[in-house]
Amino acid sequence: MGHNQIIAYSRPIYFCMLCGLILLLDAGAKARHPPSYVVYGLKLFTPETLQSVRDHLIVFLCCFPAISLLGLFPQINTFCTYLLEQIDMLLFGGSAVSGITSAVYSVGRSVLAAALLHVFCFSAVKEPWSTQHIPALFSAFCGLLVALSYHLSRQSSDPSVLLSFIQCKLLPKCLHQNLDESAADPLPQRMKDSVKDVLRSDLIICSAAAVLSFAVSASTVFLSLRPFLSIVLFALAGTVGLITHHLLPQLRKHHPWMWISHPVLKSKEYQQREARDIAHLMWFERLYVWLQCFEKYLLYPAIVLNAVTLDAFSISNYRRLGTHWDIFLMITAGMKLLRTSFCNPVHQFANLGFTVVFFHFDYKDVSESFLLDFFMLGDLLQKLQFVLAYVAPWQMAWGSSFHVFAQLFAIPHSAMLFFQTFATSIFSTPLSPFLGSVIFITSYVRPVKFWERSYNTQRVDNSNTRLAVQMERDPGSDDGSLNSIFYEHLTRTLQDSLCGDLALGRWGNYSSGDCFILASDDLNAFVHLIEIGNGLVTFQLRGLEFRGTYCQQREVEAIMEGDEDDRGCCCCKPGHLPHLLSCNAAFHLRWLTWEITRTQYILEGYSIIDNNAATMLHVFDLRRVLIRYYIKSIIYYMVTSPKLASWVKNESLLKSLEPFAKWHHIERDLAMFNINIDDDYVPCLQGITRASYCSVFLEWIQYCAGKRQELSKTLDHVDSDEDSALVTLSFALCILGRRALGTAAHNMAMSLDSFLYGLHALFKGDFRVTARDEWVFADMDLLHKVVVPAIRMSLKLHQDQFTCPDEYEDPEILYEAIQSFEKKVVICHEGDPAWRGAVLSNKEELLTLRHVVDEGANEYKVIMLHRGFLSFKVIKVNKECVRGLWAGQQQELIFLRNRNPERGSIQNNKQVLRNLINSSCDQPLGYPMYVSPLTTSYLGTHKQLQSVWGGPITLNRVRTWFQTRWLRMRKDCSVGQRSGGNIEDGEGAVPPGGNAPSGESRDSSTEQPRKGGTQQWASPRGEAPRAAGSLHSQPPPVLTTGPYLGIQHQAEALIQSSLGSSTSSTLSFLFGKRSFSSALVISGLSAAEGGNTSDTQSSSSVNIVMGPSARAAARHFSEPCEPIDSPEQGQLQDGRLAEAAGENPRGVLCRRASQEDMGLDDTASQQSTSDEQ
Repeated sequence: MGHNQIIAYSRPIYFCMLCGLILLLDAGAKARHPPSYVVYGLKLFTPETLQSVRDHLIVFLCCFPAISLLGLFPQINTFCTYLLEQIDMLLFGGSAVSGITSAVYSVGRSVLAAALLHVFCFSAVKEPWSTQHIPALFSAFCGLLVALSYHLSRQSSDPSVLLSFIQCKLLPKCLHQNLDESAADPLPQRMKDSVKDVLRSDLIICSAAAVLSFAVSASTVFLSLRPFLSIVLFALAGTVGLITHHLLPQLRKHHPWMWISHPVLKSKEYQQREARDIAHLMWFERLYVWLQCFEKYLLYPAIVLNAVTLDAFSISNYRRLGTHWDIFLMITAGMKLLRTSFCNPVHQFANLGFTVVFFHFDYKDVSESFLLDFFMLGDLLQKLQFVLAYVAPWQMAWGSSFHVFAQLFAIPHSAMLFFQTFATSIFSTPLSPFLGSVIFITSYVRPVKFWERSYNTQRVDNSNTRLAVQMERDPGSDDGSLNSIFYEHLTRTLQDSLCGDLALGRWGNYSSGDCFILASDDLNAFVHLIEIGNGLVTFQLRGLEFRGTYCQQREVEAIMEGDEDDRGCCCCKPGHLPHLLSCNAAFHLRWLTWEITRTQYILEGYSIIDNNAATMLHVFDLRRVLIRYYIKSIIYYMVTSPKLASWVKNESLLKSLEPFAKWHHIERDLAMFNINIDDDYVPCLQGITRASYCSVFLEWIQYCAGKRQELSKTLDHVDSDEDSALVTLSFALCILGRRALGTAAHNMAMSLDSFLYGLHALFKGDFRVTARDEWVFADMDLLHKVVVPAIRMSLKLHQDQFTCPDEYEDPEILYEAIQSFEKKVVICHEGDPAWRGAVLSNKEELLTLRHVVDEGANEYKVIMLHRGFLSFKVIKVNKECVRGLWAGQQQELIFLRNRNPERGSIQNNKQVLRNLINSSCDQPLGYPMYVSPLTTSYLGTHKQLQSVWGGPITLNRVRTWFQTRWLRMRKDCSVGQRSGGNIEDGEGAVPPGGNAPSGESRDSSTEQPRKGGTQQWASPRGEAPRAAGSLHSQPPPVLTTGPYLGIQHQAEALIQSSLGSSTSSTLSFLFGKRSFSSALVISGLSAAEGGNTSDTQSSSSVNIVMGPSARAAARHFSEPCEPIDSPEQGQLQDGRLAEAAGENPRGVLCRRASQEDMGLDDTASQQSTSDEQ
């Protein structure tokens, strides 16, 4: 528990609470006419019952000092959090909470919702019903019950994000001071956006759910079809639940039913050794999602509404416990079952099946009502599995000599052990092993979050450490504090994908409080699921050490090694059947508290490559290459700086650089410059001159200056000859950079250790400028924007030169390489806040130089990070095992003060993963590298799920959907208008079943538009279209337009044909393209009934013509018409059409708009087809 101010008040508060409860029970036992209720055959609140409970509390109060001495009382704030959490979970179907504020908020909103429902329900059931009529108030109560339960299931128990979102909307000016911090960290804004999407979606879905529930309840279907409807719903729920939550998860496990050696339903990545892309969305994952949606949003709401209706009908005619108590029990049961079904229906089908079998067949007379029976169930399986696996003598790993005696001592007390197991399951308390032995004792009650304080790792960088500490040593120079950023990045990645991956079944079955381990080659993370909501998951990640202890490595090896090669059966090795495990392997898997649920879980992350800097720079030639790239990088950053023109024209700066402008000036400093590492060193002069410098680097200076002028013509021209100020400034900066490196290396650059020390000091920005180089203070950008990035870029170039040693000799290639690295590679020290920001922003590539001081090792490493995809194994651990081991560590280290670092309770035990679990405790109990804050993952941030159900339903999406439908209807109307008028005209149309028209008739039909101003359909090959033929086999119609037809006459013809196409477009809008043929058949049948007029007959024929070939006809209109008589006549016709279009361009614009509408429809159809594939 730890020492704090609350401990001083905890015991007095407990004593007062117990005494007050004893006085209340005593008053109730002495009452003359106490109320008595009978539930499940048990009489409650009788004087004898109250007196017995009072006596037991008095005995408990007498044992109060001993219980306090053993540490079985939690802190009072922990107890209040636990109590409110249990009330919200057991009565109202809530989930776990994150603290005392969260618990009060969760219980408060549940009580408000229940009170509102109580008002509606009481008004509906105070008078008796009949089976033929359900009161409207009760139907409103059903709609409100479903809507409120759905909304509560979608909201997190932590009100901080919702309050910050409201605060941003109502009081934006008050939050101006936090804008910089929010911009640096994208997490708060992403949380607010997710909450905003949830609220917008709930506004629509809750309204629709309330209306549908009201309509279904008002239809009296639940009373009219009883009990047949209940049987059908129960059977359907059991079947769907068995398939969804048992068969599919088992078939996807690493060892299905612990007998099969490999998954039956394999993912696409199962055989891949290295992850190359995100996980492929499989067909059985889509099936799992849709079955869950059917179960959560249709099946269980129907079951609950059916039970609520039957209970309310019974209450309206017969009161069991009184009207208000009956209504209260019905509301709480309905809310709990609905919210539990919406959040996580994994165990609902088993509880439902047990309820039906137990209360309908075994104890039918004891049953109160189905709703209350379903409300009361629970199980003890996980605690029994933990105890049996931990105490099994054939796999016991003794950590100390005490464990040997404890093993024998615990055998006679097995009955007490199972009694404790039963008691702790009732009160949801951990059962912890005493000092890591097989003797189990009950711990105090804890919430699902388990830990009292909200501990999370605080980052250590240059923004929160003193300058003196940064200069003397690195903040967090050990691997542990520096590697924690990778677990923080993993937390952010899981925040985007965890909720969606759980919904896709990639982690198997899960529930609130479950614990998982993500294991890979480098990262081993412990994930604790705390709150499970409808579309959200709150979790906490604990990162374990990269290089763990011996015990940790043994347990990681147990996770990584497979059981497929085991061929044993008892003492012999007969082998095993194909695709099955051996008997020994199957027996071994059943005595573990953990199981592998997935072997290839893909997440976006960074692959880490570290090289020893001493190996890369141990010879002088390699250091010479580094110094060469250092000087060239200084020249590059100086020339590309936008302030270069001001620098070379600064008179005071040039006056300070006069010594460097002289050709006879020699930089002599034996401690700084030497022939081994400097290309421009002159041995006879024992220094560096301007002439030697220009002989090596003048070509690079002139190339950079030329590129600067090419890339930006607006910049002032800067002279780059040998005597220019540009060469003088670059010479001075290069001397300054090398002198700073030598000063940081304590003037011992010949020593490798000193050289690495100086290189690391410059890399992190620690420049010690000598007196002769104080001219650089004229503009600090010369240091910050030129020399500092140059030393970092030189390390990157030095890394790459191992793969292509001679490639960077070409100035063009080197210039392009520096330019490319500057854009895509983040190079900085790990203490720089920019490093953390770059990692959390998913930059493509990062590089740093790390100084590691750990257990006597003093070395420098070049760390390169490449963004890619990491593969993890997902291991599910028994959550009661985790809670028990955590409680045992807390009692041993804090209460019993055992400080032995090699204590028996943290020794490796492969059956329960004891070391991995205990090392993940909060500090100082454990030693995790990183502990994340409570992080909430929302379903809407998962990219692959959007292709399954289209993302959250918002007003914008609904408006977009209606706009798309409207555009489709417009397109269909446009196509139908062109076709409908021609069929109505009987003069030029070919009669059904007639022969092909002759040449004269074709001529007459061509001349018709000149006289009557109408347009007609003509068969492209002179054949009459057959309406009774196949819809898909009809050729596209050809528009025949006369040479003297005007645009106004075309518009009149299109208007006249609009009535004929209205039915076609309406059916296309309602039924969609794929079921359009069925709609056409219905339309044709309705038109074929008696009393049809010519208008209805033509309308039905238009519908037949505009069936599946409407899209082909639309494309045909956008193409030139086929010639009818001769090529000459067709050319003349095309020319006149072009003239008509030139006279009135609006016609062309209208035709283009219709083509755009058709293009939009085609694009939407192609997108839906690709989603289905």
